[in-house]
Amino acid sequence: MTAGARVSGAKVTGARIAGTRIARTRIAGIKIAGMKVAGAVAGALLVLTAVAAAPAQAAGYRYWSFWESDGGKPWTYATQGPATARPADGDALGFRFAISNGTDDTSLPSVAPDFPGICGDVEKKDGTKRIAVVVDFGGPADAPPGEAPPKKLIKVGCAEVREDATGAEALAAVAKPLRYDSSAMLCGIAGYPAHGCGEQVTGKTPASAAPAASEGSGGGPSFGVLVGGAAVLALGGAAIWKARRRA
Repeated sequence: MTAGARVSGAKVTGARIAGTRIARTRIAGIKIAGMKVAGAVAGALLVLTAVAAAPAQAAGYRYWSFWESDGGKPWTYATQGPATARPADGDALGFRFAISNGTDDTSLPSVAPDFPGICGDVEKKDGTKRIAVVVDFGGPADAPPGEAPPKKLIKVGCAEVREDATGAEALAAVAKPLRYDSSAMLCGIAGYPAHGCGEQVTGKTPASAAPAASEGSGGGPSFGVLVGGAAVLALGGAAIWKARRRA
């Protein structure tokens, strides 16, 4: 291909890249290797911005998640249900109503598992144990259609129960009435919600169920992806500028 040739309306003129005579092509008004790249960069940034702004669509479930804290440790997702869990004296149990997605369940109770703060005034008696219970009713975005969470979104209490009591019994001591389905799944705490149990929800993930920013998970591209995209554009512009200097 020679200087000044035209290919499909594009004018190819002189520059050398790896010994090949190619660059400086005019296509749709953009002069490549002539540093007329502002339009291309702006267009690419607009694409990145549009992708970042796109709402997350996800399938999740609306239910009461169950959390445990052993001896003051941070909340961890329970590996069994409250009906079979048997916490020890000094433990804390947390329950959070939210729309959660798959295994990325980050809807922790919004109150820390503070056993001394919740049960510090309750003296241990023979044959009993003390369990700190935290109930987080979530927010309006988590509520089933036609229902609203209680005005007081957090309920805490110290359950004083017999030594072999289950987590469900500790919860019942603090937040009756409880509602279960036929498979013993916990559906309602303190009467909320009044209906439904673990329904699948498809659509935008509510903010209360979204992972915290520090956990690097979300419905759109991460900030790192956007920064990386901007860096690629910047490097591309620098390479074109150098090609022009050598032309």
